[in-house]
Amino acid sequence: MTFPDLPASLAAALAERDYDSATPVQAEVLQPQAAGRDLIVSAQTGSGKTVAFGLAMANQLLGDSDKVPFAKAPLALVIAPTRELALQVSRELAWLYGKAGARIATCVGGMNPSQERKVLKSGATIVVGTPGRLRDHLERGALDLSSLAAVVLDEADEMLDMGFREELEEILDATPETRRTLLFSATMPRPIENLARRYQRDALRIATISEGRGHGDISYQAVTVSPPEIENAVVNLLRYHEAETAILFCATREKVRHLHATLQERGFAVVALSGEHSQQERNQALQAMRDKRARVCVATDVAARGIDLPTLSLVVHVEIPRDAESLQHRSGRTGRAGRKGTAVLIVPFSRRRRVESMLRSAKINADWMDAPDRKAIKDKDRERLLEKLMEPVEISDGDRELAEKLLLHRTPAEIAAMLVDAHRAKLPEPEELIANTPEARREAQKERHRPGFEDTVWFRMGIGRRQNADPRWILPLICRRGHITRNEIGAIRIGPEETYVQIPRTISDKFAAAVIRTAEAEAKSDEDTVAIEPSETGPRDAARTNRKRGPSHGPSNGNAGGPHVRPKSHGKKFDKAKKHGPKHAGSGGKPKKHRKGGKPAGPHKGKPD
Repeated sequence: MTFPDLPASLAAALAERDYDSATPVQAEVLQPQAAGRDLIVSAQTGSGKTVAFGLAMANQLLGDSDKVPFAKAPLALVIAPTRELALQVSRELAWLYGKAGARIATCVGGMNPSQERKVLKSGATIVVGTPGRLRDHLERGALDLSSLAAVVLDEADEMLDMGFREELEEILDATPETRRTLLFSATMPRPIENLARRYQRDALRIATISEGRGHGDISYQAVTVSPPEIENAVVNLLRYHEAETAILFCATREKVRHLHATLQERGFAVVALSGEHSQQERNQALQAMRDKRARVCVATDVAARGIDLPTLSLVVHVEIPRDAESLQHRSGRTGRAGRKGTAVLIVPFSRRRRVESMLRSAKINADWMDAPDRKAIKDKDRERLLEKLMEPVEISDGDRELAEKLLLHRTPAEIAAMLVDAHRAKLPEPEELIANTPEARREAQKERHRPGFEDTVWFRMGIGRRQNADPRWILPLICRRGHITRNEIGAIRIGPEETYVQIPRTISDKFAAAVIRTAEAEAKSDEDTVAIEPSETGPRDAARTNRKRGPSHGPSNGNAGGPHVRPKSHGKKFDKAKKHGPKHAGSGGKPKKHRKGGKPAGPHKGKPD
C-alpha cells in the first residue's frame, strides 16, 4: 500500500529515504477510523513502528500546515524503555519531521542533564526519553507537559517488566486529559491492558502480528548441550552460521564479561553491551557493529533493547530467556523489516522441558538439533570459500604482474591451496564437542575428574544444613582435623543432617588416623568435636536416611526432613559457627560441652540458639 495524502514536508522526507510504500502497521494507523483516536498497537519489532507513530501524530503536531508551529512547551512526548531505543527513535523522528521544522529533545540516563534542560527550555516540539530521566526533569520543573497533544509509549510491555510503572504513572498523570495516547507493544499482557484502561479512552486495537507464531521471518532452532559445553557450542554456532552480524544474549553482566573475554581470546571481532557500560561505551560498541569492525555483540536483555542493526541475522540465547515474551523480544532483534533471521536457543539437557513449555506458550515451532561439530563447520567453510573465490573480480595490472611471477615458481594448484589457507587463517578454530549421547557424556564426566581423585573414600560428618553447615567453615575444619590441605579434599556434599567429604584413597588411612587423634586431643582438653568417620555407602544413603526420620519437631531453618537432633558437638563454639558461619569457625568450629559430663543433648526443642 502506498502512503495516503500526507503533509508535503512529511511526504518529501519519506521520498528522500526511499519510502515508496507503507508497512502494515503504518498503513493501519493511517486508516480513517484511527484518526484522532487513542491506539493500542501490537506489531513485531522492525516493522516500522517509529515511522508509524510519527505519522499517526502528524495532525496533532502540524494541523493543516506543513510546518510545526513554535511552542514553548512540547507538543508530543515519546517514552521508551532504554537509552538505545530512545536515541534510535529520536534519530527517526528527526529526519521525518526535519523538513517540518520540528525540534527534538532527547532525555536519557547517561547524558548531561543540564544540557537536556537547556534544550527543553529553548522550546522542543517533540521530547523523547526514558522514564527515569523524564520523571527527574518533571519533578525539577524542567519538563512542562501542559501543552502536550500526544503521548507515545513505545515497547510499553518492556517498560513495565523493567519496573517503570511508578514513573510512567507519574508522567501520564501530569499530562492533559485531552492528550492522545498511543500505546505500542510487541506483546499485550494483562498489565498493559490495565494501563490502557486507565489512561486511554475508546482506544482502537490494531494487531499486525501473526497469530500462528511469534515472528514469521525468524527460523527458530533449539540446540541441546551438556552444561559445560555451552561456550564451545556458542563458538561452533558462530562459526557455522558466519552471520554478518550476531547478538548473543546473556542473563547477567558477569556472564557478558566472561563470554566477551572468551570470544576475544578465540579470535572473534566482538563487543559487549550491559548496564555497567557508560553511554559513550555503548555508542562506540554499536558503531563498531555498524562499521563492520565487530560482527558479534554479547549483551544483556536490557542493554540490547532497541538495538536496530540492519545486517543482524543471528540471535543466540546463550542463557534461556525468563519467559516467552522475553524470548520474542530478544529474537525480534533479527528478522526485521521483511529480512530473514535465525534465533538459536542453547538448551542444557536438564532445561529441555522448560524450553519446550516456553516455545508452546509463544506459539513457536523450533527445530531441535545438536550443536554443529567440526566436520559440519569445515564443510560449510568449503562451500562459503568456494563461493567467495568464484566471485568475479577486477584485477589491476600490478596484481596481474604479481600473479604471472607466482606462476613461474608455483603451480596453479599450489597457488590456489595457498589462497585457501590464507582465507582459513582468518577464521577462529571450531571446538570439539562431546557427542550428544548418554555414553559420551558419562565418559566426558569421568575425564573431567581432578587428577588424583579417580579413586576416593567418603567420610561422614555429623552435621548438615540444619546446623548451618557451610563449605566456607567446614573446609578449614576438615583441614585442621585431618592434617591435610584443601587441595587434597574432593567433593563436599551437605545433606539436612550430615555432610560427606571425598578424600583420595591414597591418603585416606592417614586422614582417618589424624581425625581420631585430634578428636581424642580435644576430648582431653574438655572439648567435644564434630564426629568424622569413614562411610561405606557415601552420600547416596543420606537422603534415604533423612527421609526415614519422620517429620521435624523443632526449628529446621525451613528445611524438610527428620527431627532437629543436634550432633554430639553442640557447645558454645559450635553454636557460634552454626549462627555466624566462617567468622566464628576459624578454629575448626570446635564446640565445648554443655556440662562437665558431656552427655549429648536429646532432640532440640524450643527456641533456636
